[in-house]
Amino acid sequence: MDGLFHFLNAVAAIGFSADLFAVIWATLLGIVIGMIPGLTATLGVALVTTLTFTMAPGTAILVLVSVYIGAIYGGGRTAILLNIPGTPANAASALDGFPLAKQGRAGEAMAVATTGSFLGSLVGMVGLALVAPWLAEFALDFTSFEFFWLAVFGVVLCGQMTAMDDPLKGWIAGFFGLLVAMVGQESLHAYARFSYGIPDLEGGFGLLPVLVGAFGCAEVFVVMRQEATKLVVSEVGSVLGSALSSVRYFKTWLRSGVIGTFMGVVPGVGEDMGAWMSYAAAKRASKTPEEFGKGSADGLLAAETGNNAAVPGALIPVLTLAIPGSAPAAVLLAAMIIHGLRPGPLIMVTQADFFYSVVAMVFWASCAMLVLGLILTRPLLFVLKIRREWLMATIFVLCVVGSFAIAGRVFDVWVMIGFGLIGFLMRETGFPVAPMILGVVLGPILDNNLRRSLSISQGDPLAFVSRPISAVIAGLVLAIVLLSLPPVQRALRSGMSRLTTR
Repeated sequence: MDGLFHFLNAVAAIGFSADLFAVIWATLLGIVIGMIPGLTATLGVALVTTLTFTMAPGTAILVLVSVYIGAIYGGGRTAILLNIPGTPANAASALDGFPLAKQGRAGEAMAVATTGSFLGSLVGMVGLALVAPWLAEFALDFTSFEFFWLAVFGVVLCGQMTAMDDPLKGWIAGFFGLLVAMVGQESLHAYARFSYGIPDLEGGFGLLPVLVGAFGCAEVFVVMRQEATKLVVSEVGSVLGSALSSVRYFKTWLRSGVIGTFMGVVPGVGEDMGAWMSYAAAKRASKTPEEFGKGSADGLLAAETGNNAAVPGALIPVLTLAIPGSAPAAVLLAAMIIHGLRPGPLIMVTQADFFYSVVAMVFWASCAMLVLGLILTRPLLFVLKIRREWLMATIFVLCVVGSFAIAGRVFDVWVMIGFGLIGFLMRETGFPVAPMILGVVLGPILDNNLRRSLSISQGDPLAFVSRPISAVIAGLVLAIVLLSLPPVQRALRSGMSRLTTR
């Protein structure tokens, strides 16, 4: 009951303050960012982070959470109207959203997507409120050995899930991010590493310029290289009338909400897998699976519920373990650190009020998303008609200003541009960017805990696998790597085939 009391207090504190206005404009901004093809939730959160330096920490995180939720939802609009997902998390929504729009049911599709996103966020919010305190209490038993393995587990799993066809590319990207994090003075003895006598490198690469470059600047390069898209559906029909009817898919949105929340909790997996896993589960459970891919409202609801439920889910490891559940959550974690907040296992002991404030932020951002999504359906279509040349030029200027503003160093602008080129080349060659960013975020955690563990164990490597929890996490890392090897996969398929033919 204490948790419910703190949550209601936090809801009232935001609802009866000027922060409610911040929720509205930030959610609307997130929806607009998500609607524009090529702009991702990660880019949106990274760019807006550069605008929050002068805000109070609570307001800044409120703005970023609202942008995050709005962007994941907004991407569904372009998936329905253009057959192009606004963000990668909305790719599954295009399978049934666009066929519905071609059938003249665009209004119904957007109503289903809006309702599903709202319900998914609420299910995820409940998961956040229930699971995070338990996980934080459990994590109090973690020592440097467990945190070292958690960092390795996050990078390996993220590399695996974001490059399913070739996990090696995901792992290379992740360990490249870890290498980038090693540049600069190490924290124990202030010894400069990989700086080569260059003073600017002794401070290391700033996290925000790297994030803005890898997602924002690289996005500008990628979008300008692609052909412009055209709006193929201009009439949306009725929206409000269809919103309530989608609530009748009770089993779908509840199941998808739980799946999405769980996928958000897994480090580095995030909203994309939340949508795809929810869509696959809904198809298996449906009495009419043949309609999936041809305009199934059930399928669209599952995808949109799953990706939005993953947002609060991704906040669970961010707040309790300081390990991001997705790429936008990694940027949000960086923003918390920049604003002086310290997420981690002690959050329920030292910052319990902040934790429940985050839960309340999710609640208000979800409500704003529902209201704005339903009443601004037609005005928001004008966003899709903005010339991309103007838009990309504006985004590039924001990337430059944001990178420079954090420390007033021109060096950070060059870092941003450099990582923009690296991010662009990675995308062109099929290397996922998310593991690299996760590696940059987790690098200091891995480095500090590795050396602290070696110091405690006096250099004994067996100490890393002799503790029960660290042994389990190490076993999971080994299992992920082994199960990705082609000979192991062939042996497993052969064994399963023999078992089924007996």
